[in-house]
Formats: sequence, structure tokens, C-alpha cells
Amino acid sequence: MGKQAFTEMECHRCHSVAGETFPDHGEPSKVRLHLGGEVYKVRTYGELVTSIINPAHVVAKDYLKTLEKEERKDAESPMASANNRMTVEQMIDIVEFLNVHYVKLVPDYEEPPYYGP
Repeated sequence: MGKQAFTEMECHRCHSVAGETFPDHGEPSKVRLHLGGEVYKVRTYGELVTSIINPAHVVAKDYLKTLEKEERKDAESPMASANNRMTVEQMIDIVEFLNVHYVKLVPDYEEPPYYGP
């Protein structure tokens, strides 16, 4: 259901997802951000929901890298709000779909000893 909702909401126009293929979306987007894959910090459900509900909350670092240095300071997310056309069920399905596509990497170093209380 999540992949279907992701496609119905046309998220695949600007996002790719690790290990997934989507139908052709026509005109290519200026912005192409990859979701999922191997990461050191997995996105929580809360972070994914917040990113969908309020795209301007955190502007993706990968997007900022595409901008000139002067433009980065005041940059806004290019992701349009879908709040007035996305159902809660679609949002939940999309978040569940994305969440399973993240694979947490374990650093190659040992954790320092804990000396706390």
C-alpha cells in the first residue's frame, strides 16, 4: 500500500527509494533526492511524518548541496505541501514504506567506555 500511495501522491517525481522502481513520471524534476538505503542514523516514524506534513521543517542537505553557497542560508524546501490532498492513511502507508528501506550501518569503531552515573 505504501508504494502505491507514494506513486499516487507523485512522490517519485522528486524522490527515488533504495531498491524500488517506479513508473515513468514524465517531465524530470530539477530536484532528485534519494530516500532509504544504508545510513548511520535511521529516520524515525516521527521524522518521516514531520517531513511529509511540514517539508520546510528541515531542508535536506543533499538539496542544499545543489545550491550556490549564498543561496543556502535562506533556502526553503522545494517539496510542496500535500496536506490538503493526502489522507492520513496514505501518509501512514508512505511512512511505513519508507521506514523499511533504511538500513542502519554500524560504525567500524568501538564505542568508548561509559563512565556515567
